[in-house]
Amino acid sequence: MSRPLSTDEITEQLASLPGWTGSTDVISRAYAFPDFPTAITGVDRVAIEAEEMDHHPDIDIRWRTVTFALSTHSAGGVTQLDIELAHRIRLIAEELSAQ
Repeated sequence: MSRPLSTDEITEQLASLPGWTGSTDVISRAYAFPDFPTAITGVDRVAIEAEEMDHHPDIDIRWRTVTFALSTHSAGGVTQLDIELAHRIRLIAEELSAQ
């Protein structure tokens, strides 16, 4: 099991994840995709990555805006798994021209 990251570790890791914010409990980011179908494509692609990692985000879809919230519930907070998934989400969002 991954260990929870400290506040300092999270702050340091989020420096390479523009727009992501959070605490030791959860990290999150909202992305505005070009349109609703592209937002759903982004969610589908994140779902595949998450399934491969066996680590699943909370996802809120509002038209073309998708918010991802990451936390490792079994560890009681944010772990390196969450940081890795955030990086994968960032890449997908960039590929789909999300802001």
